[in-house]
Amino acid sequence: MNDSDPGVNREILVKRAYATDEQLNIRIRTHELYSHPKLDFRRWVLDTVKWHGDERVLDVGAGPGNYFELVQQRIPTGYHVAGDLSFGMLEKAREHAFPPLVLNMDVQYLPFPDHSFDVVLANHMLHHVPDVDQALREIHRVLRPSGCLIAATNSENTMPEFDTLARRACTLLGHPKQEFNANKDAFKLENGAVRLGRHFRAVARHDLPSTLHFPDVEPVLAYLNSMRALREPQLPDDVAWEDFIDVMGKQVTRLIRHFGELQVHKLAGVLVATDDGGFASEYLAELAASASAR
Repeated sequence: MNDSDPGVNREILVKRAYATDEQLNIRIRTHELYSHPKLDFRRWVLDTVKWHGDERVLDVGAGPGNYFELVQQRIPTGYHVAGDLSFGMLEKAREHAFPPLVLNMDVQYLPFPDHSFDVVLANHMLHHVPDVDQALREIHRVLRPSGCLIAATNSENTMPEFDTLARRACTLLGHPKQEFNANKDAFKLENGAVRLGRHFRAVARHDLPSTLHFPDVEPVLAYLNSMRALREPQLPDDVAWEDFIDVMGKQVTRLIRHFGELQVHKLAGVLVATDDGGFASEYLAELAASASAR
């Protein structure tokens, strides 16, 4: 993947987009307040696998620690390590009582021996990794054969209304062919299973469609502005962010005035990958028994 893509550019990610947890928290809060149906997404993610209570867990790209408490509830006798590339995120993560070890780390070069963990969490972060296959090789290396990777991610088609409005805004600003969703190589639900299948024997996909219902324009603009570090580099050189947001706001205001709200459709999900554990263990055991009976 090209490092010029703002989504994988480490300078942009660490020093702007995720220098602190402020912008990320705006997006998280937006989803919590305006999503329908109401659901605890993080709890849903962790519930896609069966927990035994003694797992050794590695949380990569852990950010400010949004999964920490829920993980600790599931492993009362287990072990939990977390890491992130951003020192600003790590500062917030270390405010939590757990886990005891929070490290600055790059998922492409994990500082752990082979077969160290039962579960690796890589939630909404693999699309920011320059070399996803290298990251997956490392994750596979540190997982035990019966362990699993849990990777929450978005569909490449999530929030199409925002993409349509953004393209129209650029058209109104003199650039009718601007494309905002051009990076088809980023890790997404659609290509994630295939990419994981290169490194793991079994992959399961869980989808969660939902909708954002915005009754007024302010939370929409707050959400869009929270993405500025990643979106602004995609604008044409002669289009200022302030002008882009002004046009976006006018479009959204008209839609809300006409329809009573703005609906934005989302598709997120979880990919669970393993060699011979979790959901795959029974099936693989049956395959082995069938083969030995021949």
